Amino acid sequence: MVTLQLVGSLRKELADSLSTCRVLVVGAGGIGCELLKNVVLTGFKNIEVIDLDIIDVSNLNRQFLFQKKHVGKSKAQVAKESVLQFCPTANITAYHDSIMNIKCFLEHCCQLNLFFLAVARNHVNRMCLAADIPLIESGTAGYLGQVTVIKKGLTECYECQPKPTQKTFPGCTIRNTPSEPIHCIVWAKYLFNQLFGEEDADQEVSPDTSCVLWDGDIKRVSTKDWARSTGYDPVKLFNKLFKDDIQYLLTMDKLWKKRKAPLPLDWLEHQKLTCPQGVTGTGLKDQQVLGVGGYCQLFSRSVETLHSVLADKGDGAELVWDKDDPPAMDFVTAAANLRMYIFSMNMKSRFDIKSMAGNIIPAIATTNAVIAGLIVLEALKILSGDVEQCRTIFLNKQPNPRKKLLVPCALDPPSANCYVCASKPEVTVKLNVHKTLVLALQDKILKEKFGMVAPDVQIEDGKGTILISSEEGETEANNCKFLSDFAIRNGSRLQVDDFLQDYTLLVNVIHCENLEKDVEFEVVGDAPDKAPTPTRSQEEGKNIANGNKESSEPSTSSEAPAEQNDILLVDSDEEVPSSSTMAVSMESGGHKRKLHDAETGEASAKRQHLSQPSADDDNDIIALD
Repeated sequence: MVTLQLVGSLRKELADSLSTCRVLVVGAGGIGCELLKNVVLTGFKNIEVIDLDIIDVSNLNRQFLFQKKHVGKSKAQVAKESVLQFCPTANITAYHDSIMNIKCFLEHCCQLNLFFLAVARNHVNRMCLAADIPLIESGTAGYLGQVTVIKKGLTECYECQPKPTQKTFPGCTIRNTPSEPIHCIVWAKYLFNQLFGEEDADQEVSPDTSCVLWDGDIKRVSTKDWARSTGYDPVKLFNKLFKDDIQYLLTMDKLWKKRKAPLPLDWLEHQKLTCPQGVTGTGLKDQQVLGVGGYCQLFSRSVETLHSVLADKGDGAELVWDKDDPPAMDFVTAAANLRMYIFSMNMKSRFDIKSMAGNIIPAIATTNAVIAGLIVLEALKILSGDVEQCRTIFLNKQPNPRKKLLVPCALDPPSANCYVCASKPEVTVKLNVHKTLVLALQDKILKEKFGMVAPDVQIEDGKGTILISSEEGETEANNCKFLSDFAIRNGSRLQVDDFLQDYTLLVNVIHCENLEKDVEFEVVGDAPDKAPTPTRSQEEGKNIANGNKESSEPSTSSEAPAEQNDILLVDSDEEVPSSSTMAVSMESGGHKRKLHDAETGEASAKRQHLSQPSADDDNDIIALD
């Protein structure tokens, strides 16, 4: 077999550096597969790949290191075997593991020269800042893509830009007055959880926020308890959800003065209608829209199947909704479409509902390939000691007025208000010390809001009181106590350390008894000391083709200092949240994108970072597909 490599296009010093680098590639999905191929063909010899995921048939349309025979196997292991066919002399080690395995991550941080990361962006961002390692981040969303470089003191870090929260809808709109298909789809997902999953009071589906039974007396019980009492009878469920509840809504006259009133459905009237009647659309089955009778039958079958699965799991079991689970997807498709019909909306195909319910923007193989190539080009600049020539590069869907699909932009300096990369990170949090539990401080504020993994909290009270310890069992007794129980009051200061991230944050507490409804805390006045002023190249303002100098060839400048030879690259092609109000969403869920003026095509403003629900929230899953 002929070994194919591109070292001939690189100067000898850089080629030698690549051959001796030890590289960790985290994630072997869409971008990860292309990246593995690229690093091997570019000349990297010592490569380790880590991915917790297994190959699914849906991966095969864009992750070309995998074939049908590989379905169900480890992505990391199969990717290794496939890449070795390009370069049998490469030394590749595969791990079916998670990057959030702290021991694994810290060991590789110390031993490797180059990182290609896919998830846990906040965690990785902080580790790279602590180690002063350049980080290359990237993502794709359909035809759009982005690559950017993060360097401590020189550029923005990943957390410099705030990430808007995922779009939500008022509960009363979901329960009572849906006006868009997405409202019905969200309602159907809520219904799945209420019937088969973990109940959440905020996801109630009945119109009066309780389960109303029309059997003579009005009883108020949970949706799941009532469903159990009926043995999950599909007919009773159908008539309750799509007839009785709708009739109850019709008694609220004021709701329908300026809206079209809903139309209740009756099982006996529609159950005899078969699926083919009313079918619209051509092509694949998932892209067809059934008639009301078809969705009645689908609802009944899916309820029976899900009830059977739930029963097999035993008492107290719960199901988790998954867009790739056929019975769960059937249930949401049927329930959402029946509700759309009731509220006079055009029904949607299973394909459309899956995209909306799963918050998906499809991944495209060619976008992944372009972005993976750009990642390596930026890495070569860093390894050549030419960090200041790195750029944020955007891949557009259409050429701009200058006929360019790839648009390089200068890297932005660190944000003065960043609570992560400032010289002394500090934030101020407004909360009610008499109502905020220590557990809420740990989980909702420190972990969820500020992205910590294992925080230790000490009160600056002159005694060094330990409020929260990352050591198991040390401070669990504090969890159910309020902050005020520890003499925390207006003006108190908390020293928070996360040793797993080598990250320290000072939290100033402002006591407030007048927070808005359903708001537990607010981050205010979060302006820490400004980060060191970055050094900028005088040539920064020049137009640079595809993010490089005069050509696409790597720089031939002098060797980089030793501490700059470690870089970390973040990439993702995960199918990402989309919404009816979101014009552009980067696929990794956490990327910036310039907004282009409709007439000039020039970058006119910066899109805020978009949050990724499962990257930092689900620390045991590497999501690249």
